[in-house]
Amino acid sequence: MHVHIFWDSLSPEGLQMPVARCISSLLGLKTTVSENPVRIAGMDMIRRQVDAQALLDSIQAYKRRQNIRDPVLLVVHQDLFREGNRFVFGLARESVGVGVVSTSRLNNEYYNLQGNDDDYIDRIVKEGAHEIGHLFGLHHCEDPECIMFKPDTLDELDRKKKNLCPACREQLEARRAGYIEEC
Repeated sequence: MHVHIFWDSLSPEGLQMPVARCISSLLGLKTTVSENPVRIAGMDMIRRQVDAQALLDSIQAYKRRQNIRDPVLLVVHQDLFREGNRFVFGLARESVGVGVVSTSRLNNEYYNLQGNDDDYIDRIVKEGAHEIGHLFGLHHCEDPECIMFKPDTLDELDRKKKNLCPACREQLEARRAGYIEEC
């Protein structure tokens, strides 16, 4: 099982490999990281944010044109929103295997705090693993320490552990087995 991680050029340089390795270890999936080939669509100039749904459309179109069967996660620096939400850390579309994570609100500097690469990597890994979990059919979890818990704030994201609760781990293992059989 394999996940493509496309890293946008505006996203933090030098964090690609640590993030990919942590996600791979956490979810037991092979990951590859490459430069983002997808056009960033959906910029709302009034909000100064990117519509995450429109961006998922772009990723989906690229994936279809390139005949990519494996899931794709795009990491961007632009702040994301979704209709009905002031912002989102990330979003996934399970039905086509595409997801996106924004690093914009994951760094300490956004909150006028001292920068810390370890915090930054930890948050990108948690949000990336969360969205990839959705790509394999996992839903939001009630356990606030599980990767699949839906954080609405940075504090909630920070409280999550870098692991799946037993129930979500079991679901992922079952989904991975089914995914391998399909291929």
